[in-house]
Amino acid sequence: MSVFQYDPPERFVAGTVGQPGERTFFLQASGGGRITSVVLEKTQVQALAERIEELLEEVRRRFGEQADDTGATPEEVDDGPLQQPIEEDFRVGTLALAWDAETSRVIVEAQEVDESGEDAGGEGEDEVAEPEVFAEETPVDRDVLRVHLTPEAARAFAGRAMKVVAAGRPNCPLCGRPLDPAGHVCPRQNGYKPGAL
Repeated sequence: MSVFQYDPPERFVAGTVGQPGERTFFLQASGGGRITSVVLEKTQVQALAERIEELLEEVRRRFGEQADDTGATPEEVDDGPLQQPIEEDFRVGTLALAWDAETSRVIVEAQEVDESGEDAGGEGEDEVAEPEVFAEETPVDRDVLRVHLTPEAARAFAGRAMKVVAAGRPNCPLCGRPLDPAGHVCPRQNGYKPGAL
């Protein structure tokens, strides 16, 4: 299978297509005249953004000023839409995250979902491998997207990813479920719990 490697990408963002409640989430990397777009779940985007922040904080704690980043300046914040055409290269099953101390880069790796079912006992679709765990060996039977980011670019990616996740449907203040534009039947407001009847 293919390894889509960007070291570094010209652009690496999380984005969506569709209306809230029916959105499809993408990671999109571009550079050198090529674009790679992979589909993943909302929870995967959120987990990846949170883990990147945790990894950068751990790197700062361990390596100090050497790995310190100043954060993204307003000019560096990328709030633009996904690049067209958006063609799904593969659906993500596993995400991995690592720190390369030699190059001072964050490495994000998205592996294609394993159709054979071997991942069933491992991580769920919404999980990201622990930041310290990263295998340089690429599974030979699955497509992989591997992106090398500076700490500043990684922090900017995480910030945008959290905005994308938060831009969905707001949650009901009573039951916590997403509110639909067409209406919302709230179990707490109507005095029953689903499945109680």
